[in-house]
Amino acid sequence: MDFPWPDAGTPLSDVLTPMPVIDEDRLAANIARAQDYMTSHDLPFRPHIKTHKIPQVARQQVEAGAIGINCQKVSEAEVFADAGFDDILITYNILGPARLARLVALNDRVTTLRVVADSAVTVAGLSKAVGQGKPLRVLVECDTGGGRCGVQGAEAAVALAQRIAAAPGLRFDGLMTYPAIGGAAEVEAFLQDAMARLAAVGLDCPVRSNGGSPDLFAAHLVPSATEHRAGTYVYNDRAMLRAGECGAQDMAMEILATVVSRPTADRAVLDSGSKALTSDLLGFEDHGTIPALPGARIVSLSEEHAVVDLTDCGADRPGVGAQIRIVPNHACVVSNLFDRMVFHRDGIVTRVLPVAARGTVW
Repeated sequence: MDFPWPDAGTPLSDVLTPMPVIDEDRLAANIARAQDYMTSHDLPFRPHIKTHKIPQVARQQVEAGAIGINCQKVSEAEVFADAGFDDILITYNILGPARLARLVALNDRVTTLRVVADSAVTVAGLSKAVGQGKPLRVLVECDTGGGRCGVQGAEAAVALAQRIAAAPGLRFDGLMTYPAIGGAAEVEAFLQDAMARLAAVGLDCPVRSNGGSPDLFAAHLVPSATEHRAGTYVYNDRAMLRAGECGAQDMAMEILATVVSRPTADRAVLDSGSKALTSDLLGFEDHGTIPALPGARIVSLSEEHAVVDLTDCGADRPGVGAQIRIVPNHACVVSNLFDRMVFHRDGIVTRVLPVAARGTVW
């Protein structure tokens, strides 16, 4: 039996839970706010689709002024290419014959496709896979303080850029970084250093891709960047609120949940466990916030249950069967847990969209 997805016009009170619900007006306002900021600073914007994984939402972002999209996997990029997107950056080291074969096929049908590399091994694999086909644009991924992937320092970036430029089938197209929060000064210094070194060896650096939602509204502090990437801003979440990048009124995603048990006066149990909220704490001590219940704390998750401590709540506590809305710690992971998202305006369903790139693993 198919899941009974709600029709447009259905009140959220009739939606089966747990279910992520997306406020249409907040979504549109988040897209407009970020794009207006980027436009005001003449900075091209490339949203990361990891937060929503939905082509229709990405189309709203592009129609607002985004230059293209950022994906993390070949399979995600395929979904969006199928939906008509033709300017795609994949910010991940792509390895292995199966992935590389699909990447080459994708490169042949997308107008502008870029990938990243931070090692000679990755570059060699890309070059071998492309062969004599359409040249593949490659950015050198650089660690500017984020401590994840990336070459270490401008000298290493230049060395890898030279390797890319000399590799058959590849075209060196620039630099990419995902910096530490608050690292604008370090990124700008790195880009200036690397660009000077590249120019000294005769290499152009047309793309300098910077990124991050927590520093979205500080993107102008890296004037050497030619684009900024961000994802979480489209829905926002508790972590973005803590970072000061949005307000409570900007939370487009909430998890609709139901109280399934009230075993004690100070405890409620919800139907939204780790399969709905994720176990991502992101530095918080609890698993999301409930705006309508100040003082309530989601203290633990099992697979299908969330335990809420009501000790510090007032007298108006929800009973069994009550629906509540939860702002998640991390919206991006929630999107990967559901097949569809329910969109609404003022509590009335407007549309139900498949999370088309959900579950893609390579």
